[in-house]
Amino acid sequence: MTSPPPPPEAPLILTLALDELTSRFFNELRRDHFPPARNFLAAHLTLFHHLPGTERAAIEQVLAAYVRKQPSLVLQVSGVQFLGQGVAYRVESEALEALHRDLQQQWWPQLTPQDQQRRRPHVTVQNKVQPEVARALHQELATDFTPFAATGTGLQLWAYRNGPWEWLRDFPFAS
Repeated sequence: MTSPPPPPEAPLILTLALDELTSRFFNELRRDHFPPARNFLAAHLTLFHHLPGTERAAIEQVLAAYVRKQPSLVLQVSGVQFLGQGVAYRVESEALEALHRDLQQQWWPQLTPQDQQRRRPHVTVQNKVQPEVARALHQELATDFTPFAATGTGLQLWAYRNGPWEWLRDFPFAS
């Protein structure tokens, strides 16, 4: 009698770490507006949604080498975005786009179609609500919105566990 095969490795998620002040701002909004039963995570900016968990060691090697030469990223939080059932803040940065393209090229054969697309960086502060609730929050936040600068301070690797994410490792940028 053979034993069952081991469970497949959990998919990996890669996010951009944000400076403390920006993280606090987004986390407060998320705490106030995200449905509590679905709010498992701190606010985050996802770069890749589904990297193969079986390749974790190789992915960590690539990230460790990459961040050694990568200074902090200057970001512009440029607007409030209506998502249909939620609200997010748009984030713009040529340096962030270049970083994403570089990693995308290295991992291309392993990427899902979602991760092969051009990234539209954002931080979600509300999701999975009725459209009218999202529309009201979007209008409220957009009315007083002023663009502001933020800083990307590193990369964060997570394992997706069918709901909550498990933090695996931080990769701080060189500066």
